[in-house]
Amino acid sequence: MTNPALTTRGDGLDPTLVVWEEFVPGGGHWSGIMKRGTTLRLTDTKGGANVSALFFNQEEKLERYNMADTLKAQHTAYLTRGFVCYSDMGRVLCSITSDTCGWHDTICGVADAKLIAQKYGTHRFQEHRNGMYRNGRDGLLIELGKYGLGKRDLVANVNLFSKVIVDAAGDLVFQPDNAKAGDYVDLRFEMNTLVVLSTAPHPLDPSPEYAPKRVALTAWRSGPNPGCI
Repeated sequence: MTNPALTTRGDGLDPTLVVWEEFVPGGGHWSGIMKRGTTLRLTDTKGGANVSALFFNQEEKLERYNMADTLKAQHTAYLTRGFVCYSDMGRVLCSITSDTCGWHDTICGVADAKLIAQKYGTHRFQEHRNGMYRNGRDGLLIELGKYGLGKRDLVANVNLFSKVIVDAAGDLVFQPDNAKAGDYVDLRFEMNTLVVLSTAPHPLDPSPEYAPKRVALTAWRSGPNPGCI
């Protein structure tokens, strides 16, 4: 039987079910509430994007994404289709229902202002305006502050579209060709969830140029997984 949410648009989505769409510029940040039973598609528009993501129970923000529980409960070190993001209360915040990328980093965290300056130099807002160099940590903190959250709430995050492997010497190695233009990942939310995003570069990205990529966000009514409480 054909899923009504996978017809008629060029991206496979039924426009009558789409709630909203917008773009997050490269190096930008975004936050919003995703209701239970909605799906958020993140699309890498150019290839090579990184999206650092945090998830919180919208009703009780002390319940939030827990990296350790998510990985050990599913016997994995990365996320892709078929996996879920667990909260620190052992409940499912969201499920990955579709993924054309295949690997999303869970262990490397976000770059801060010092790291960005060391890698790319300093481009401040005073001189460069929208051409300033933004970092993931500050971007997430700006969005967290809108909901009364702060530094203590900056827990281990997911880096969507980024792949990091361990080489024979035991070193973490970033894979720059992991995400192609048009790759997307769908997150279906199983509870009302505060989503916080940054599109600043991954901390291990070896590129000598500061060139974070724009990401498209599309939300639609998909219905929740009836097995999740």
